[in-house]
Amino acid sequence: MTSAQAYPTGLDVDLDVFSGPFDLLVTLVLREEIDLWEVSVSRLIGDYVVRLADAGEFDLETTSQFLVHVATLLEMKSRLLLSLPGDDDIADVEAEEAGEELLAALVRYTQFRRAAESLAGLWSRHAGRIARQAGLPAHCSRIPDPGRRLPPAALAEAMAPLLREPEAPDSSHITDVAVTLVEELRRLRVLLRRDGAFSFQSVAPRGRLERAVTFFALLELHNRGEVRLAQRRAFADIVVTPLADVEAAAAG
Repeated sequence: MTSAQAYPTGLDVDLDVFSGPFDLLVTLVLREEIDLWEVSVSRLIGDYVVRLADAGEFDLETTSQFLVHVATLLEMKSRLLLSLPGDDDIADVEAEEAGEELLAALVRYTQFRRAAESLAGLWSRHAGRIARQAGLPAHCSRIPDPGRRLPPAALAEAMAPLLREPEAPDSSHITDVAVTLVEELRRLRVLLRRDGAFSFQSVAPRGRLERAVTFFALLELHNRGEVRLAQRRAFADIVVTPLADVEAAAAG
């Protein structure tokens, strides 16, 4: 398996069954050329701790790769302990899966290492920036000096605008319509019963909105089939005739 060889740890190990680079040991175990039961993981960890103590310098990248390999060996040993005795097929499949998981773990490790390098670069560029520690200038602050004690009346004075009733809104710009559509329908029906036909100009009020209400009332009477609306020409006065009179004239 070449994935382990692509990430050398720089660590040589010396065991009863193997002596050489640690990554090569992991590769041979994955290929089943060395029996996993004969590899002492505790001895590997002890030797590595001694190497770290003697080196006097902590290599994060090498240590991270070493932890990945050791974790893989421990996982493979755990699976062998939990597998049923005599089930060689399952052991073979698990060894192959362990190799794939090691490759995936190494890929994830590479991603985290690149992210760490990116964060380290950001830190090196921005670590020199120091946040402002000085207080806000007095002329920019609207808060009184906390060292000065305020009288009790200051709180009541500050709360007074919140407790005061707001002024009523000005509605003088809103036009008050003096007549409703229902009232105008009632008035026009009275005129129809009393006078018969009439023109729009003769019954419409002077106010602009009131005239609009009268016009809507005539349209409502027309939609209900109570009157007939007619004009001799465009923009001429509208003649309103009760529909009963129109039907009587047509019958005669």
